[in-house]
Amino acid sequence: MSRGLNRRFRLARASRGFSLIEALVALVVLSVGLLGIAALYVTSVSSGRTATLRTHAVMLAADLADRIRANRLAGLAYDDATSGAGAFTAACQPGGAGGGGCPPATMANEDKAEWLALVAARLPGAVPTVTVVGPLPNTYTITLAWVEPGIGNQGYTLSFQT
Repeated sequence: MSRGLNRRFRLARASRGFSLIEALVALVVLSVGLLGIAALYVTSVSSGRTATLRTHAVMLAADLADRIRANRLAGLAYDDATSGAGAFTAACQPGGAGGGGCPPATMANEDKAEWLALVAARLPGAVPTVTVVGPLPNTYTITLAWVEPGIGNQGYTLSFQT
């Protein structure tokens, strides 16, 4: 009879479950894994923001390049040194005072004003510059620079000839 009790006692002792140390080790392993996943998530969100801002910069530069190509007669009117910041005029608005038509230099001013508004909306804090090197064919350089939180200075430059 004592053999049967000893055997039951050993079986009951062997199947008690996890010890406190084993549970703590499992908790540490799980928490390290969760911290790694959290760090990966933060990195992916930051990379996504960087990609979005760079995509906006590329699209904005291409937009101004298309506007310049459509208004080739304006030439230096798009250059920052000669044109300034640009302003909206009623003459260039559809149905405006000028009937929707306007001189190339005025249209360049209008294009630049619309473009600067788009830059301000899509790339907050960006510093856009447009330079023209002539004589014909003119070489245009469109540069967008911005500061991205956590990364620092970023920029995009597009150069093309007309």
